[in-house]
Amino acid sequence: MRSFLESDTGFYVAIGAFTVVVFVVGLVALAFVSPGGIGTRELGGLVVGFALFMLVYFVSVAVHRLEETEDV
Repeated sequence: MRSFLESDTGFYVAIGAFTVVVFVVGLVALAFVSPGGIGTRELGGLVVGFALFMLVYFVSVAVHRLEETEDV
């Protein structure tokens, strides 16, 4: 595990996974705290927006990884 986190790409992937976990925990907490629950429209907007953000994040990680292999 330590060798995985020593590389830049591994670190970025771990941070991305941590961000997804925090987002899911936040949605669950919001569902329990909000008296009316989460509306379908709001939930859809949050999830689609976050999914687009994570897509761009992981594409940039993949590009970074490709750049590392070109240097060798």
